[in-house]
Amino acid sequence: MRYGLLLPGGVAQLERGGAARGLADLAATAEGMGFDSVWLGDSLSRARIEPLTILAAAAAMTERITLGTAALMPAYRHPVHAAATLASLDQLASGRLILGVGAGFPELSRAEFDLVGVDYRTRFTHLDETVALWRRLWSGDTAPFHGRVLHYDWLPEVPQPDRPGGPPIWATGITPAALARTGRHYDGWLPYPPEVNTYSEGLATVRAAAVAAGRGESSVTPALFATVYVSDDPEVGLSALERYTRATYAMPVETVEAIQVLLTGTPEYLAAQLDRYARAGAEHILLRIAALDPTEFTGQLARLAGLLRSGGYDAASARMASTGSEV
Repeated sequence: MRYGLLLPGGVAQLERGGAARGLADLAATAEGMGFDSVWLGDSLSRARIEPLTILAAAAAMTERITLGTAALMPAYRHPVHAAATLASLDQLASGRLILGVGAGFPELSRAEFDLVGVDYRTRFTHLDETVALWRRLWSGDTAPFHGRVLHYDWLPEVPQPDRPGGPPIWATGITPAALARTGRHYDGWLPYPPEVNTYSEGLATVRAAAVAAGRGESSVTPALFATVYVSDDPEVGLSALERYTRATYAMPVETVEAIQVLLTGTPEYLAAQLDRYARAGAEHILLRIAALDPTEFTGQLARLAGLLRSGGYDAASARMASTGSEV
């Protein structure tokens, strides 16, 4: 099992004292704490700091930790220029890059696609074809590319990534169509379903699609995106999640909890709940701390890192406590 930390790059957090350089410093801190990876999200309407810029700085300040996007929106960047940018970033990171990619939230992302001039109705095709183009360019193939939405009669050479063929690319969807596409075309699966059974069933579908496409069942890395808040008091934890979901999504926690896994409780309780997803197949769990204030975030991080220093979440789950709340 591997554990990652989502860096607090949302404007709601940055307005409370965060800074770009501080996020790169935090990546180095997370490496020292024992986290396996650090991640940044990407959005236009829910404004966040630009992730590739921060990850480039983090690459120069770290040696071991994996750097990832959770999730990058390829439609917001020109596909060819993005291929060059991502290959350069992979070189800076010495092959430590993972690209979680997505096609936005239903309807909520429509305005973002309109802004960048990409047809919202073809967003999934645009995503798949962009990834296919990246992989072709990263292999040195500059032949003309003609898909359903992307058409290039001429393609330039781009820098080659440090990792042959380019960094692993993880898909984030959980609809039946998204699960099938993930199994056929992607290297990993990064969802956030609030129910463990949904995760288990989705993973089985992904693996079946991978096998049907002539790929091995283990060709897709199963991951999980989980939002957590450590608290010995369930009411305090619930209040923190409410503040976070309203600041981040302008939605109450009751709405977001039906879409995403949200957990609050003691460190041991959180470990036990995450272990349920591990038993369902998750191999890499990304933790997003539901804290807006930098001081609050630092305190939360220290409590989570204590489990890493004591042997990791798996070890903690073996001595799980029964206190806590699942939201």
